[in-house]
Amino acid sequence: MEQRTVGRSGLRVSRIGLATHTWGSQTDADDAASQLVAFAEAGGTLVDTSPAYAGGAAQRILADLLGDLVSRDELVLSGCAGVLPRTEPAQTTVPGPAPRTEIDASRRGLLRQLDRTLLELGTDYLDIWHVAAWDPGTPLDEIAATLEHAVRSGKVRYAGVRGFNPWQLASLAAIAPISVAHTPYSLLARHAESEFVPAAQHHGVGVIASAPLAGGILTGKYRDGVPADSRGADEATAAEIRHRLDDRATRVVDALVTAADGLGTSPLAVALAWIRDRPGIASMIVGARDIGQLTGVMAAETLELPRAIAAALDDVSARTE
Repeated sequence: MEQRTVGRSGLRVSRIGLATHTWGSQTDADDAASQLVAFAEAGGTLVDTSPAYAGGAAQRILADLLGDLVSRDELVLSGCAGVLPRTEPAQTTVPGPAPRTEIDASRRGLLRQLDRTLLELGTDYLDIWHVAAWDPGTPLDEIAATLEHAVRSGKVRYAGVRGFNPWQLASLAAIAPISVAHTPYSLLARHAESEFVPAAQHHGVGVIASAPLAGGILTGKYRDGVPADSRGADEATAAEIRHRLDDRATRVVDALVTAADGLGTSPLAVALAWIRDRPGIASMIVGARDIGQLTGVMAAETLELPRAIAAALDDVSARTE
């Protein structure tokens, strides 16, 4: 798998990253082990985890696999802090309808979670450590100083952010050693192109695309209805998925299916190849429930997307309003 440099840092990661957010919920430990081995054998390095995934179960599963199946040194481990499992107390609450996760990006909260993550994973450091959400209750200077301390201590190699909008990213990157920024980016979510990616590039920050398949919509699975085992059928995520199944999504998915048929591949692979080739994108984080789905994801690595098809997808996915 091809490796890319992240922003203006010396960090290099595989251009497809393995998400672990389904581990411990939709993916059991055996399937997780199969995924990690297959991913590493294909040359994948970037593995993303969080103490908030599956209430902490994902991180515990990953901890059991490191060393026994895949050497820690072969991976670029990406973790985060600031988003609390609902069992922990928090200082502030993310606005919006309940239930939602809670945030605490104070120095105490961030460093406490970092130490717990290192202990649980059995490692001395994280390659990438993110502030997982914007916390209006914590001064920006305090967050910047915390990131600087984490890097200087050797517990963190590179610092990053998730869940920030462009001005928040720019404000922190101006005073903190930020190397990486996650943002939702897909054929159905292109708002990052207007301000987020340019802001990241200005500050030398590498962008990692999250949700590149738009919750599975871009795989084409919803063309003929809502599969019983899909996120669209899950009460917790159904409203979000169904809200996005509009006329624009239909046009984009139809274009992906047409392109995939012509290239002899899947709509999933075409959608990921499109994101992979976008300016400013260092990598993308993709999850899979099982090894079969992961095999489909990794097919995007070798897919060369013709310029004409990429341009057609640009046109059909562009918003006109």
